[in-house]
Amino acid sequence: METEKLNIFEKISLWWKFDGKYMHKEFARGVKNLWRWFPTIWKDRDWDDTFIFEILRVKLENQAKYIGGRGIHVSAKRDAEKMRMVAKLIKLQQDDFYHMEYMDYQKSEFEFVPTDETKKWFTMENTLISENYDDYFKKYPRIFKEVLSEEDFSDEELVDVETKSKIAMKMSYRNQDRCRKLIFKIMESEISRWWD
Repeated sequence: METEKLNIFEKISLWWKFDGKYMHKEFARGVKNLWRWFPTIWKDRDWDDTFIFEILRVKLENQAKYIGGRGIHVSAKRDAEKMRMVAKLIKLQQDDFYHMEYMDYQKSEFEFVPTDETKKWFTMENTLISENYDDYFKKYPRIFKEVLSEEDFSDEELVDVETKSKIAMKMSYRNQDRCRKLIFKIMESEISRWWD
């Protein structure tokens, strides 16, 4: 079956019908996007995942505002909530929130100690003053049990401050990893529905 070739006038007519008469709106939208994305792109670097997450977070926040604000489809508000939730999880991931959370349950003193005689180079030493890791363990009982099951701690070791600190640190790494996985799990199951 032969397809008919369009002449130049038919091509221009089709272009005008579907694209051309909306050019001024698309141009304005493009300029608005450049303005809106400028601060994010200006700070973007190709160094690590923090910058990838930042672009993704900003995109999700913008899309949530757009889709949630228009409310065209039945689940638009719920989809916008999910996008905002993923954006918040991304912010927690970027800030290493879960990785650093266990430190809220300890009080430490930090000191810079010279590493050579010239005192040009220093190292930071951390002295644990007090801890309340038991509250941290109660906050995440399932993760606490998982970490304990991987290690074989005696009852005497579980009261040792150094062991408790090690367990808390392992829990924090696990929670941070869970946060990252949750971001992509939600996106994998929901992203195809996030359109207007």
